[in-house]
Amino acid sequence: MATKSLQSLHHHSLLKRYITDTTAPSTVPSSVFLHPTHTSLSHSLSSSSATFSLFPTTSSTTPSTSPAISFDLLQDHLSAKNFRQADEETRRLLIVLAGEAAQKRGYVFFSEAQFISEADLKTIDDLWRQHSDNKFGYSVQKRIFEKAERDFSKFFVKVGWMKKLDTEVEQYNYRAFPTEFTWELNDDTPEGHLPLTNALRGTQLLNSILNHPAFQGMQEEDKEEDIGNVVDENSSDNGGLKGLSKRISKPDYSF
Repeated sequence: MATKSLQSLHHHSLLKRYITDTTAPSTVPSSVFLHPTHTSLSHSLSSSSATFSLFPTTSSTTPSTSPAISFDLLQDHLSAKNFRQADEETRRLLIVLAGEAAQKRGYVFFSEAQFISEADLKTIDDLWRQHSDNKFGYSVQKRIFEKAERDFSKFFVKVGWMKKLDTEVEQYNYRAFPTEFTWELNDDTPEGHLPLTNALRGTQLLNSILNHPAFQGMQEEDKEEDIGNVVDENSSDNGGLKGLSKRISKPDYSF
């Protein structure tokens, strides 16, 4: 009887071991791969060696956004020519579209622009162009930026975000928000003046928007075309904008 009990116990032990060995592989992935560890975005930005993926991300890394984004308020402001309110709504939409982290923070990191879908960014751009006779919008700014040889100093002057100072030596300074910006659509309003993109933390966010895939397919219009007297390096009136960065007052972004 003792021998039979030992055989039964041994058989039970082998069966239990078999079940454990054969089921283990199916349980390992759930504990290893369903709980990835992510580096804090704020920590990554503080590192000079931080890099950001430009490739499509999975649902575990892509910031979640509202399933239904309404552009009705933006359209209402634009159709009523309330451009200042439309500009504020555009900034709000960018924060919402960039994801939960941006919403909690209250502003968008340049690395989060990739999370905004092409369709949503094009919708914002289309509304601005539609209600400004193609004078405002990101795609308009993109075209001007390319013609300015991707030089932000030239671009800022061209779209009217900088003003020439009344000094003997040619100098430029950034306009103060909101009083020194133009909120009306008229003949004197610089092309590409709106929407504004917050440059308080530098130009990286604006650069990310202008280089977003939503605008990569744009065809440049006449690369040899003069981009305007204020950015003409051969201008005899003011010496052009060559070396403009040396003649710009200390940056004071306020928009």
